[in-house]
Amino acid sequence: MEVNLNYTFKRGVHPNSSKSASKNKPIERMPAPEKVSISLAQHIGKPAMPIVNVGDYVKAGQLIAQADGFVSANIYSSVSGTVESISEMRATPMGKSAHIVIANDGQYDAVTLPILENPTKDEIIERIKVAGIVGMGGAGFPTHVKLMPKDKVDTLIINAAECEPYITCDHRIMLEYTEQFVEGARLLMKALALDKVYIGVETNKPDAIDAIKAYVLDKNITDVVVVPLKPKYPQGAEKQLIYAVTKRKVPVGGLPAAVGCVVDNVHTALSTYQAVVEGKPLYERVMTVTGEGIKEAKNLLVRTGTLYDKVLEYCGGFSSDNVVKLISGGPMMGISVMNGECATTKTTSCLLLLTPNGANLADPTECINCSKCASVCPMNLMPMFIDSALANADLDTTIKYGVLSCIECGCCAFICPAARPLVQTMKLAKKKIKERK
Repeated sequence: MEVNLNYTFKRGVHPNSSKSASKNKPIERMPAPEKVSISLAQHIGKPAMPIVNVGDYVKAGQLIAQADGFVSANIYSSVSGTVESISEMRATPMGKSAHIVIANDGQYDAVTLPILENPTKDEIIERIKVAGIVGMGGAGFPTHVKLMPKDKVDTLIINAAECEPYITCDHRIMLEYTEQFVEGARLLMKALALDKVYIGVETNKPDAIDAIKAYVLDKNITDVVVVPLKPKYPQGAEKQLIYAVTKRKVPVGGLPAAVGCVVDNVHTALSTYQAVVEGKPLYERVMTVTGEGIKEAKNLLVRTGTLYDKVLEYCGGFSSDNVVKLISGGPMMGISVMNGECATTKTTSCLLLLTPNGANLADPTECINCSKCASVCPMNLMPMFIDSALANADLDTTIKYGVLSCIECGCCAFICPAARPLVQTMKLAKKKIKERK
């Protein structure tokens, strides 16, 4: 593949990055909580099936729930201790799912997987599957499935854009775990039988670009290409990243493999290295805690199943009584949660606390037909027409205007002078279309 010199995509927006509070904060390991509540639905696909019972003693790194089918993922205990309950609860922003609650005994007895030396392509894929690795920058698609595409793939892109405002966990990984990250990316490359891997990093992270380039130069690595991306949102969206790096367009309803590409996240590459080289399954991750509403912004290494309240407490708690939003994820694509009783998962990249200064609390008014939403939509849609059609319960017209192609990036809502909840409109329309089928 010939790398294009114009590393960007059409349309998009330029929100304030708001990363200064945490981007220079080294990763801290947060102490494990007294209890963890581990979801069995931390990924796209079928929830994992529990293989432990109430009263069982488990160790950190022990398999506690097995993937149920090809598109599913194994789940591991993040602490050692006793299984207290296995029940359905609302402990993730996505709604109710079965959770295994484990009381931490404070001993941190751990088990690991056998270390693989010079693994084959198939051994890497199998280890990724066994370790429960998923896409850690988005919805949690099982990584082993991505590495077994039906279409011929010639390009692997590591998504290191981290374009979502406030979030800095991938940035810190690239700086502090440079070797593990790069070598993890090369393992993913080997799993796809490719001879190059492209790492797309926005140019507003020059220290990360320099760190990666310095490492590959020092080790005389020639199969890693750093692609400097123009800072713009949503540069890290899969289809936009593919276009920026390759100028290939993923067809409507298609997957990246349809244009010969696979995209994986920075943390997924790191977790791949840890699983293959260190024998560590996925049961903890780096996340950012930030926003005007938290006393001390941090980048933390947190065990899965840690309650949000515990994470916030470790960061000093609320900076004021005027916190109006707690968001799991970033301000553009994150999910607002009611309280801190949710628990972290493999895909929890950020907890964001906003005060009125950082949150858009304006009441929506009637659409003024300015078409700003259409002018910034990276999928070339016309959100104002979809919004109007849904208001009239006309699902066929929402389909006509391409609602199923919406990537829910939030550009339309960000730019709308009438404060229309356009992303919620898109999500609701897609939900109703799915229910109609």
